[in-house]
Amino acid sequence: MRKALIGLVAAGLMTSVTLTACDGGSDDGDTTASGSGFNSTATSSGEGKGGVGVVMPDTQSSTRWSKDDPNYLKAAFKSSNTPYEIQNAQGDPEMFKGIAKAMLDSGVKVLVIANLDSDSGKWVIDLAKSRKVPVIDYDRLTLNGGADYYVSFNNERVGQLQAEGLIKCIDQKNPTEKPVIAELNGSPTDNNATLFKTGYDSVLQEKFDSGDYVKGPDQFVPQWDNKEGEKIFAQMLKQWPNIAGVLSANDGLGGAAIKVLEAAKPALNGKVPVTGQDATVEGLQNILKGDQCMTVFKNIKTEADAAAALAVQLVQNKKQTFADKVKDPESGAYIPAKLLDPVAVTATNMYEAVVKTGAVKTSDICTAKIQQYCEANKLSQ
Repeated sequence: MRKALIGLVAAGLMTSVTLTACDGGSDDGDTTASGSGFNSTATSSGEGKGGVGVVMPDTQSSTRWSKDDPNYLKAAFKSSNTPYEIQNAQGDPEMFKGIAKAMLDSGVKVLVIANLDSDSGKWVIDLAKSRKVPVIDYDRLTLNGGADYYVSFNNERVGQLQAEGLIKCIDQKNPTEKPVIAELNGSPTDNNATLFKTGYDSVLQEKFDSGDYVKGPDQFVPQWDNKEGEKIFAQMLKQWPNIAGVLSANDGLGGAAIKVLEAAKPALNGKVPVTGQDATVEGLQNILKGDQCMTVFKNIKTEADAAAALAVQLVQNKKQTFADKVKDPESGAYIPAKLLDPVAVTATNMYEAVVKTGAVKTSDICTAKIQQYCEANKLSQ
C-alpha cells in the first residue's frame, strides 16, 4: 500500500501548477503524509476554517450532487452556526484531491467526502489523518480508505427493492416466456454500485437459476455517465433485441435506456420495464408517463442532516458512537456507520413516499407536458 501511495504522490509531482488556499497551512516535509508534493489549481474560500469541509463528486451522475445535497447540508450547518465550505470536484479525481487539500490547508476541523473513486478518496483520508482531521465517508464508502465514520443508506436493500420492483412490473406489463433481463450498472469505481448490484442480483439470480428469466447483457457504466449509458444500452439492444426488462442502477441510466428504446423500438417504449433510483424529477416524470417502472427514494435530506449532525459534533470534539458498523471488503476493517432505509416508489405511492416529505414539489413534477399524467395518477396540483 505504501508503494501505491508513493506512486500517487509521484504522479502529483509531474503537474506544474501550484495549489493555493485562502489560509495556507504548514507542511511537515513528508510528502506522503502532508501532501506537500501534490500540486493542483484547486483553492479554498477559507469559509470552513474551524468547521467543516465538504467535497462532492460530480454533477453528471445525478442532479443530487449539484442541488439537493449541497442545499440540505448548507441549511444544516447554518442552523447550527457551524463554519462550512462545500465544493464539487466535477468528476475529476485530481481536482477532488486538490479541493480536499486546500480545505485542510485552510483549517477545517472535519472533512466530509463523497468519493469519486477509492484511490483518490484514500489519498484524501490519509492526508486528513496526518492532520488529525476526522473524515466522514458520505453516501459512498472509500474502500481500504479507513474513514472515521460512514453515513449512507442500506445500499444492498436499494438493489433488492429495484429487482423486486422490476419483477412486479414484468408480471404486469410484459409477462413473456422467459424474459431477457439487461443490467445497466453504475460506475465500477463506486462501491455503492457494487452494493446495489449485489442486492438486485441476489433477487434476480433465483429467477435465472429457475429458468423463469434469461440473464442478458450486464455491464457497468464508467462514472455513471448517462451519455455513455446510452451508447452501452444501444449496443445491448442491438445484440439482444428481445430484452424484456432493464435493471438500471439509477434514474439517469434509466432515462438513457428509455431514450434508446424510444428511438429503436417506439412500439415497445413503456412496455419494457426500466428501473431507477434517486427519485429525481425526471425519474418521477418517467414513472408517471409509464416509461419507467419504479425508482428508489433515498431521503437525501435525512442523509444530509445525519452527516451534518455528526460533523458538527466532531467539530465540537464530541466523539460519536453508532450501533451500526459496515465491513470494508478490502481492508476487513469495520467502520462506524449510520445506515438509513430506502423506499421503493411507483406512481401509486409517489405522493406519500416522496412529495409529502418535501423532497420535491408537485409543481416541479407536474409541468405542462406531464400534467395529463399527473391528473391520471391523482398527483395534479
